Amino acid sequence: MKDQPMRPIFPFSALVGQDTLQLALLLAAVDPAIGGVLVTGPRGTAKSTAARALAELLPHGQFVTLPLGASEEQLTGTLDLSHVLQQGEVRFRPGLLARAHDGVLYVDEVNLLPDPLVDQLLDVAASGVNVVERDGVSHEHAARFVLVGTMNPEEGELRPQLLDRFGLALALDNYGDAAARQAIVRARLAFDTDPAAFRAAVAARQQALAAQVVRARAALPGLPFGGEVHDHVSALCLAAHVDGVRADLVMLRAARALAAWRGADDITPGHVDEVAELVLYHRRHAGAPPQPSPQPSPQPSPQPPQPQQAGNDGPAEASAPADPWGALPPPQPGVTDVKPLKPFAGGHAPKKA
Repeated sequence: MKDQPMRPIFPFSALVGQDTLQLALLLAAVDPAIGGVLVTGPRGTAKSTAARALAELLPHGQFVTLPLGASEEQLTGTLDLSHVLQQGEVRFRPGLLARAHDGVLYVDEVNLLPDPLVDQLLDVAASGVNVVERDGVSHEHAARFVLVGTMNPEEGELRPQLLDRFGLALALDNYGDAAARQAIVRARLAFDTDPAAFRAAVAARQQALAAQVVRARAALPGLPFGGEVHDHVSALCLAAHVDGVRADLVMLRAARALAAWRGADDITPGHVDEVAELVLYHRRHAGAPPQPSPQPSPQPSPQPPQPQQAGNDGPAEASAPADPWGALPPPQPGVTDVKPLKPFAGGHAPKKA
């Protein structure tokens, strides 16, 4: 049976009315160590469309969906020790984290996942490494991806400890402007009518964005944090009454990613101000004043011709291949090398935290 061709993806550069969401996703794409993006808001506001479109801008373009019913083994992978009895070797079965490497891992309704699974997911998103241990045998692999989680607060909240571990967060609203709604609908209809022509019209812009992600990633190490930037970050986090220093670290990373994205020679307090609300939105304690909403400029410079206006989620939303990475159960992988752990007191291997 032949594989069904992938349906066209709605272009990231053609999204309309979601500048803040686009900025947050681009910052996480430039530096995945930021820790992912949490998006709250009603249905039909481009959450999944934007996440899927972002994957197309990344070098390998992987887009992986984590199903709500996924188990820990399906997420992290598993060690098939029974294979030793037949083949004399330990086999590692990659999970969704391995497949999302260098791409986007999308989790819809992340607030409905079991807390231990979310905690494990966020830990790997921040560290970029997945470690699987079982019965004295250990295997680890790189797992650097852009984590995008969505949720509707009316269906349940995440615990504060898990909220804090998402690097950036924002809330989307319904479209209250008639002209904006019409522009979105017209663009969606144009895309659905002739996806190839629609994508061809913004192809140059897409290529420019993808190239800018690569340049910004390469520029990160050359942008040091100056004392003025540290002072400004500390002042904003203290004013927001955040717990711990994770907000400080994320804000510094996000400001550096923005400076790299803009092609700046230095990180400035202005870069910090633009990303502050994305960092503090879900961490600010009661009584702390909110920061002004960021005014992003996610498009590359010089600006290519403006694309056709575009829309958001709808019944005809572009989707992944017919057999997406997130399908269950995961396919059988090949054999990979694993390393044994040192003996542990008590005769049992330590469990993964």
